[in-house]
Order: sequence, then structure tokens, then C-alpha cells
Amino acid sequence: MSARLELENVTHCYGRGEPALSDLSLTVEPGELVALLGPSGCGKTTALKVLAGLLSPSSGDVRVEGSSVMGITPEKRRTAMVFQKPLLFPHMNVAGNVGFGLRMRGSTEDSEQRISEALEQVQMEGFADRDPGELSGGQQQRVALARALVTSPKLLLLDEPFSALDANLRSEMRKLVKRLQREGDYTTVFVTHDQEEAVILADRIALLFDGELQMYDRPQAFYDHPASMEVARFFGATNFLEGRAENGSVRTRLGDLRLENPGPTGDVTLTIRPEAIRLEKGENSFAANIISATYLGTQVHYALESHGIRIRAALPPHVRLEVGEEVSVRLPAESLWALEG
Repeated sequence: MSARLELENVTHCYGRGEPALSDLSLTVEPGELVALLGPSGCGKTTALKVLAGLLSPSSGDVRVEGSSVMGITPEKRRTAMVFQKPLLFPHMNVAGNVGFGLRMRGSTEDSEQRISEALEQVQMEGFADRDPGELSGGQQQRVALARALVTSPKLLLLDEPFSALDANLRSEMRKLVKRLQREGDYTTVFVTHDQEEAVILADRIALLFDGELQMYDRPQAFYDHPASMEVARFFGATNFLEGRAENGSVRTRLGDLRLENPGPTGDVTLTIRPEAIRLEKGENSFAANIISATYLGTQVHYALESHGIRIRAALPPHVRLEVGEEVSVRLPAESLWALEG
């Protein structure tokens, strides 16, 4: 059922303005869930509408299983889309809404059974005769999801479908989508501005800024090996240290620091996650003073200073340190990452 999806140099302009998408190229493997992540206005939904056939790109190509789908109408693309709002028809009951996609595609064979199975998939069995107005927001979104799944799509497209739900419902719906995606082996593209949601759900993340792809990789790589300063900051990096790299180490104001992954040479900026920092002596260690401590329940965030440089460390709550105390700080070589410039 799942299909390989390829976008090649997809560009789209609205009118004569700047491109909403610029030369977007990426591949989604069969059965993979990819999140399109980025701030508002970065081109995520534009990309999704191009995939669905709701927009024709200004240039570029979209291929499914190696064949271009340009010029093919949305209902013939074997693609299903779930929007931010459920968009259920108020004059139809739940079963009617779920079966609408089948009727649009001219498929009526075993429709009752397929509708029943789709409702069971989203844990809405027993609601077939209800009107949409009788459902909660989360239930309505489940019906919208069943309406997408009942057509057995090759591609499942989700446009921030949980953004209007409260935190508990969002968590439930994330788990549901993850389970359905795995069980059904759907190739899925998921639009979100929520970094946590992308990390939880996605096999890979495509990060967009201003219509351009900044990085496309597995979630952990965005934390450990960001492609740029902008990507690092978007994913919450707070520690940046300038230096000059040569022969596998970087000369900094904190001393010479060895890197397990040397990266570029010349002028670089080192970054390290606060949770990767260790308060101990050893390779890449130096003395620092604690200038603040903030208790956050599962962690304590410490601000440290050495040679005029501020470093932030996130440590377990059982580590008890006092402001003004001098400690040894170690930056593990395997956790340091060098960025150009």
C-alpha cells in the first residue's frame, strides 16, 4: 500500500511575490512518516497542497513510485488529506462523512464494511449514526482521519490536525496516528510547527525556513549534529563557543577541545546540548563558577561562567550545587559539534 514519494526542485510562487517554496527536493521512503517542520509562513502547507494536487507548483516535479503525478487531479492521486479543522459535513452523519471519499472516487463496493472498519481503526465504532455536532473536537478529528483512511491511500497527508486540541487530546491523537501509520504502512507527510510533535512522530524531519529546506534527517541529528547555527537555535541550543579548528581539536578561550567528529577546519563555532555537559574532571575540562540555578522538577538548569564565557548545563535534580561554587566542567568530545563560521 505504501509508496515512494519524491519531490524534485519544487518551487511555488503566489502571484509575483517571493517564492513560498524554493527548490524543495526530498524523498520519502515507502511507509515512512516525515514531518514538515518550521515557523508559520515557511512553506509547509504549500508543500502539502502541492503533494495533494490542490496547487500546481511554478516549477519542479512530484513523483509517486517513480511516476510523475503532475496534472493528475487530487481524487485520482490515491492521496488523502486531513486538515487543521475536521471539515465534516453537518448534514451527514458520521458514516456519511466517512464514506464521502469513497463516493467521490466512485467506489461503492463493500462501502458499509469499509466504513465500519475505518471507524473501528480510529476507535469510533458505535458512532456511525451520530451527527458531527454531537461530537467533541477530538472525536470529530478521528472521523476526519477515518474518512482519509477508508480510501486506502498511497499517501496520507496531515496538516496540523491536532493544533486546535488541548494537550491531553493531542497526546492521544499522536499515539493514534503513530499506531495507524505503522499498522497500515502508510507513507505519511505531517505538517507541524510543534518541534516536540515532530520529534515524537517522525522518522525524519524536513526543517523549512522561508520556503527553503534547511535540514532533512532523523530527529536525533537535529539535536546532536545540526546543519547550521539557525537549525541549532531552532532546536533549543544555547551553548555556542567560537574557536579555530585544526588537527581534530579546536582552540578556544576555554582551552584546546578535542572533537570526536572533527568537521570543518578554520574558524568554527562549537555547540553542545546543556544535558550533555558533565561536572567532572577529564579530557576537555576546565574550572567554572556557578552564577545561577533554576529548579525545573526533572532537571536543574545551571548557568556557569569561565573566562568570560557563559555555559548552560542541565543536570538531574539530585545534583545539588550552590551559586558561587567553583566546579570542574567537562565537554565530552562525542557531544561537541562544530559549525562553520
